[in-house]
Amino acid sequence: MIKKLWASLQLPEGWWRKLSLFAISLFFINVGVDHFVNPDFYLNIMPPSFPLHHEAVYISGVFEIIGGICILIPSLRRFTGWGLLALLVAVYPANIYMALNPEAFPEIPVVLLYIRLLFQFVFFYWAYSMTRDSFNPSLVNS
Repeated sequence: MIKKLWASLQLPEGWWRKLSLFAISLFFINVGVDHFVNPDFYLNIMPPSFPLHHEAVYISGVFEIIGGICILIPSLRRFTGWGLLALLVAVYPANIYMALNPEAFPEIPVVLLYIRLLFQFVFFYWAYSMTRDSFNPSLVNS
């Protein structure tokens, strides 16, 4: 049964891609759950001008959990990769807000706020990678 389940995941070739796929899944599920466990952190980083703070925190958490699960489903992987990339772009203003308002986050060194801005591009690429043929072998072989 485990072999059948493993085969149904239609994993990409190479241990590094497999690790990357499972890591992005766990990352988004973990961060999504954290939106419900620690909503105050996410509420604090939202720019004040944005509407519906509580709703946005919970909705983004739900989409992160769904994305973390769906990235493992071969027929949804490419679409999910694009969705996660869009989600990361949508929440990027919160990271910009943090960097531009370091006084609101005194527990975080300013340099880390700017490193976080740059590091987001690694996450953009990571999500984008999931849309590529190398992570979607079943679509290439169809």
